[in-house]
Amino acid sequence: MLFDLTGKTALVTGASGGLGQAMAMGLAEAGAKIVAVASSNCDATVAAVREAGGTIEQISANLSELDGLEGVFEKALSFYGSIDILVNNAGTIRRTPAADHAAQDWFDVIDLNLNAVFFLSQLAGRHMIARGSGKIINIASMLTFQGGINVPGYTASKHGVAGITKALANEWASKGIQVNAIAPGYMTTNNTAPIVADQARYQSITDRIPAGRWGQPEDMKGPVVFLASAASDYLNGHVLCVDGGWLAR
Repeated sequence: MLFDLTGKTALVTGASGGLGQAMAMGLAEAGAKIVAVASSNCDATVAAVREAGGTIEQISANLSELDGLEGVFEKALSFYGSIDILVNNAGTIRRTPAADHAAQDWFDVIDLNLNAVFFLSQLAGRHMIARGSGKIINIASMLTFQGGINVPGYTASKHGVAGITKALANEWASKGIQVNAIAPGYMTTNNTAPIVADQARYQSITDRIPAGRWGQPEDMKGPVVFLASAASDYLNGHVLCVDGGWLAR
C-alpha cells in the first residue's frame, strides 16, 4: 500500500513523450489520475494511459511563458479538483560552445528549465500547503553534478533545479510536503539523439556506465512512483540519481 496512488492527481509537464510520458504512465499504473502538459499535444500519452485503463486529461501550453503558468495550474485543478503530485519534467537544451552561446539560447533554457520549475512549484506549493500534503518532483540531470560540454545554460539550469529542490524542502517539509528530484543518467530520448549519433562518444559513455547500458524511459517509472507515494514521506530535499551507476564510476 505504500506505493498506491489511488485517489491522487498528478500534474506532469513535458508529458508528450520520452521520460515525461513514461513517468505519466508509471503514475497512472499506480492509480493516479493524470494531467499531462506539453507545448505540443499529448495525444500519444493520453491514448496509452487510457488504453491501460487509466484516467488522464491534457493541457497544451508553453511553460516558458511565465505569465500563463497560473492559468495552466488553474485549468489542471479544474479537471479533478486537486493536485497532489507535481512532476516538473519539461525542459529544453541548446548545444553551443560557451564562447558562442547566444543570449536567446541562454534565456530559452533558463526560462523553461529553471524559472518555470520554480513558479509552477510555487503555485502547487500554495495549494498543497493549504491542504497539508503534497509531493513535488523536479527532474534534474547528471549535469546537476557535472559541467558538461557545449551546454552552459542547461548545466546552470540543472544545478539550479537541485538548489530549488533543497530550498523548497527546507520551507515546506514541516507543512507535509515532500520536495525531491530525480537526476536521470544517460537515457535514450530525443534530447540525447545527437550523442547517440556520435558512435565514438556513445560507446565511451556506455563503457563508463556500470549497468552496461543506457537508461530507457521506463526506468523512470519506479523512482517517480516512489517519490510520489507514501513510501517517501520522510524523504526531503534529495536528488535521486537514476543513472545505472554513472556517478559512482
